[in-house]
Amino acid sequence: MTLSPREREILALLRAQPMLDAAGLARSLGTTKGAVAVALSSLTQKGEIVGRGYLLRGEPWAVVVGGAAWDIKARSLGMARLHTSNPAVVTRTPGGVGRNIAEGLARLGERVHLLAAVGMDAAGRELLARTADAGVYVDRVAESPQPTGSYLAALDASGELVIGLSDFAATDAMDVAALSNAQELIGRAAVVVVDANIPVDVAAWVLGVADARGVRVVLEPVSVAKAARVAPLLTSDRPVFAVTPNADELGALAGRPVAHSEDDILAAARTLQDRGVVHVWVSRGDEGSLLVSPERVVAIPAVPARVDDVTGAGDALTTGFVHGLLRGDDPEAAARRGHLAAALTVASSHTVRPDLGAAIAAAPAENEGARP
Repeated sequence: MTLSPREREILALLRAQPMLDAAGLARSLGTTKGAVAVALSSLTQKGEIVGRGYLLRGEPWAVVVGGAAWDIKARSLGMARLHTSNPAVVTRTPGGVGRNIAEGLARLGERVHLLAAVGMDAAGRELLARTADAGVYVDRVAESPQPTGSYLAALDASGELVIGLSDFAATDAMDVAALSNAQELIGRAAVVVVDANIPVDVAAWVLGVADARGVRVVLEPVSVAKAARVAPLLTSDRPVFAVTPNADELGALAGRPVAHSEDDILAAARTLQDRGVVHVWVSRGDEGSLLVSPERVVAIPAVPARVDDVTGAGDALTTGFVHGLLRGDDPEAAARRGHLAAALTVASSHTVRPDLGAAIAAAPAENEGARP
């Protein structure tokens, strides 16, 4: 259908500045919000804009369904001693596995929508504002009567995790009804990331919507306990493009203990592939990872890093992987990009490194497959 000059102007502005709202468009064009609203309605009817949030036709985006919370990190100033008070530096930053992955993707220049739940409290309002400022679309985040989630991480002086404690009541209370208006958003996404913190029935619904529309799903198991909860969702009649466990989480998904040897990891990964998972990417800490694809198994080395803070490393690993998929990389190249993102993140004091995109662009050329 033919577009008017004003409609073409609006599309050009949205492609250049996708976070513009109707008021911002009106200011840029020197017109009224009412006139912009009429043009936006026309563009929606003509199929140039799909869904809420001014999603432009043909523009790939990711959807992340998962947890959103505040991270409270306490880093001991000396050797951490249990059962007593330790002098520490305490910080509070936006967190949650799903939210972290969404912010990481936005920092890498991707268009990403977060589906999560936060409390109707000041903490929730601040969390959404901070997440939106990072470039994430948060208009589909549901309000919960439960308080906004929080995660407490106690770190030793070297930045290694001593213990982590979480209160995710708002995430635990998520239901399908709260996300039903996002069905079209999920169905048109290039990649959907499912953080296993969400309730199992919500995860099942998301997987079903994605499968019906042929959308690639990346499942992040989060922990052994959460992996065990979502394991029954992996069935051959509802394929999942990739899962990203460590060896222990792989065991929970496969339903049996898994030794950290390549042979045992491979055997468990093949079990998941028999249940419809295409790629099983198993992280192995300092040893790197093992990517098990249908016709190829690749051992990928970790990228050396100076560790400042390990919080967010696993989220960054998944972030880099999904970013690679969005930019058209094959799974192996995407996995290498994930290792680079993780290495750059642990070298930073931030859970999500604010300059992640620039840091990856400046990475040495020997990090093959991870360069823009």
